[in-house]
Order: sequence, then structure tokens, then C-alpha cells
Amino acid sequence: MTITQLQYVLAVAEYQNFTLAAEKSFVTQPTLSMQIQKLEDELDILIFDRSKKPIQLTEVGKKIVDQARNIVNESGRIKDIVDQQKGFIGGEFKLGIIPTIMPTLLPMFLNNFIRKYPKVNLKIEELSTEAIIQKIQEGHLDAAIAATPLHNENIKERVLYYEPFVAYIPENHRLHKNKKVDATDLNIDDILLLEDGHCFRDGVINLCKNVKAYQDDHFQLESGSFETMIKLANEGLGMTLLPYLHTMDLKENEKQSLRFFNEPNPAREVSLIYHKSELKIHIIEALQDAISGIIRGAIAFQNVEIISPVR
Repeated sequence: MTITQLQYVLAVAEYQNFTLAAEKSFVTQPTLSMQIQKLEDELDILIFDRSKKPIQLTEVGKKIVDQARNIVNESGRIKDIVDQQKGFIGGEFKLGIIPTIMPTLLPMFLNNFIRKYPKVNLKIEELSTEAIIQKIQEGHLDAAIAATPLHNENIKERVLYYEPFVAYIPENHRLHKNKKVDATDLNIDDILLLEDGHCFRDGVINLCKNVKAYQDDHFQLESGSFETMIKLANEGLGMTLLPYLHTMDLKENEKQSLRFFNEPNPAREVSLIYHKSELKIHIIEALQDAISGIIRGAIAFQNVEIISPVR
């Protein structure tokens, strides 16, 4: 068997279609089908049940795919070893970033990184934490930037920074007069939340420690963006919580509604995450250095309490 055959098997397992798998693998469909057939003949088993639509893995095929993914990942280590030996930092690198981090962090480090490492072909995708975990495990992402800890045995985490939560409390709100706030001051019933699927939303719910009240609430107002939540808060529909970096771009009049928490500041842990196989670790380390060097000057908070992003 060959690495190429195993790559073709992984493609068909993912797309459940020989034609689409061939297209994504940049080969003709007959070539891909023939190589998979040769592998099945050699092993004297069927990896795929072709009678089903879409194509399904057989029971033994599922085990083969799990092992094939390990083998293909490990084969990538050889190029990594050579690149590190030569001191070469380059090639394609697929990076995922969650939506509540991407608009504030990416502009801070991207220019410096591509200027310092011009041979890295960085491909960046905005994804939910759930999609990121799946893509890292399937080998479709080299790394990602997300809120942690995720408690996933297949994923390693390198902490980049701790980002405090900041309350946005408009003039008409009961807490506006407070110079600082405590988590005990919060009531989930009047906090505007991001829509489901955002880990920052889960962090806010964990901070309030009042999930039952939230679930029983007869009025729920959710949004996909912090900008919308700020506008809704200004209209008298409640308050909201923001990540610290997002507050730096607010208008001066909006900053008057910001309230920091009493110490320890509730905060989210932001990390660079990647598969435990540690492929392309030299690029991961370069990314970590680039981001950490810039972020130190932006966030000076030390006394923080990490709020889990996992519900």
C-alpha cells in the first residue's frame, strides 16, 4: 500500500463520493477508484460499501480510516523534520479563528507575520469552536486560535493571552452608576447574548452561574455580533459583556458605558491549538511568538479568573 492510496481513502471517506473526492485530490476519478480498488484487493476486504448512497464505510473500513489518518499525519513529519533542520519556515498553513477573536486579533499580528515569514502561505478561515475541533482532528486545519481550555485529548493548547470580560452598561441600566461590577451583580435575564454556537456566549452563561433562569426566561434576545448587542443595549434592551480587545475600537461616547469587574477580572483564555501529532510545529511556534509579542502591550491585566468556554 502507498501513502497516496491512503490519502485517496481519506478523501472518499470525507466526501462520500468518488467523483468529488477525485476532484478535491486533483486526480481523475478512474485513477482514484483504481488505486482504492488495488488497496482493497491487496487487503482482501471492502473499505467502502458502494451499494449505499452516499457511499458508506464498512465496519473494517472505519478502522482502516482511523489508522490511515494516523499514517498520513505521521508521514508529514518527515518534511517537518527536514524543514526544521534547514531552518525553513514556509509552505501552506491552514489556520482557523473563532468569530469573537478574528476581527480584533487578526489585524494586530497578520501584517507583521507575513512580512517576517513571506514563504508561509497562510490560509485563514473563520469557524466556530466545534468546527475547528472537527477540522483539526480530520487534518483539515494545521492550527487555530480559540478560547480554552477545551479538555480534548487529541488537541494541544498553547496559551497566548488572557482577555478580561468588560461590561457594557448604558445610562438607563440599574448598574450604570457602579464604577465597577461583580459577577454577583449580573442577572442573565437582562444580559444580551451572542447567538448559540459562540463560545463567548457560553462563557457569559458560566460566569452568571444562573443557567436555569436563562433557560426559563420568557424573553430571549440574541445576536450574531457585538456591534448589534451594543446598539440594542443603547436602545434600553439590557446590558452586554464584551471581550477587552473589542472595547478598544469603541467610540468615545460608548466607552463611557464600559465598566470593569472587581479583581479578579473574569477572563477568557485564548490559545493557539493544534493536533497532538504536532505537525508543522515550527510554524506554530513562529505564530505564537508573533502574537505573544504584540499582545503583551495590549493587555496588561494580571489578576484574572479564567471562565470556561465549555458549557
